[in-house]
Amino acid sequence: METSTIIILVIVAVVLLIVFYIIATRNSLVVLRNRVKDQMSQIDIQLKRRFDLIPNLVETVKGYAKHEKETLEGVINARNSYLSASTPEEQLKADGELNKAINKLFALSEAYPDLKANQNFINLQSELSATEEKITYARQFYNDSVLNLNNKIELFPSNMVASMFGFKKENFFEASEEEKATVKVKF
Repeated sequence: METSTIIILVIVAVVLLIVFYIIATRNSLVVLRNRVKDQMSQIDIQLKRRFDLIPNLVETVKGYAKHEKETLEGVINARNSYLSASTPEEQLKADGELNKAINKLFALSEAYPDLKANQNFINLQSELSATEEKITYARQFYNDSVLNLNNKIELFPSNMVASMFGFKKENFFEASEEEKATVKVKF
């Protein structure tokens, strides 16, 4: 074989390796980006479940705590603000407000022993607590997916492929300062 033929074959092999690497890296970035979107939708599914439970919980509490109108309206307003949010950032902010309102609602139940003993309320509170746990896990999985995607976008040499195809880093789910603060309930 001639030297020029060997050089051409080596060049072709190197080019093919580079092309295969670019294809494989792009495909893995697409998979990671789709996983992030999927995990965000998993959060939405659990939030929808929580939103479906809230009106029933509020109605149950209304029967016992008619004069706690402000707390009940706060829960409904927080729920509605999430439903009207149009971006993930707005949704995350509204979700924090809703968490705060729900915590106040549960704290309110301490002041009403009859409500606290009501089977309807107990069942709804239990379902809501289970949903909150699922939301927490969904957020954790979302953040894990964002971490994987962001690492792939930032690490060399996949960062070159990511920038070629316009992949952007995603934001982590982070609790707001209000969510991190201790809930203060006044009766």
